[in-house]
Amino acid sequence: MSYKAIYNPEALDEYKDAVSWYLERSDVAAEKFAAAINEKVKEICKDAYRYKTTYSFFKETSLKKFPFNIVYFIDENIKAVIISSIFHHRRNPKKKFKK
Repeated sequence: MSYKAIYNPEALDEYKDAVSWYLERSDVAAEKFAAAINEKVKEICKDAYRYKTTYSFFKETSLKKFPFNIVYFIDENIKAVIISSIFHHRRNPKKKFKK
């Protein structure tokens, strides 16, 4: 079953901050990062239960070439995956699920 993706405002801010950081270094890196996020979100939407539940009802998966996890949960009522964080691996993991 296919789900739609909805970004929490905090996750969208994290995404924009990461793209800005990569843009300061390289346009190509920023484009590849954005493409990696979009591809992974498409995978999540196609099979939302594919990835492991890591805390309570949150699921997460990592990007292959970038040090980020996508943290999300599933809302069956509206058939959506809610992206709660685009989480960099070096951030404090205690803050990962406080959304």
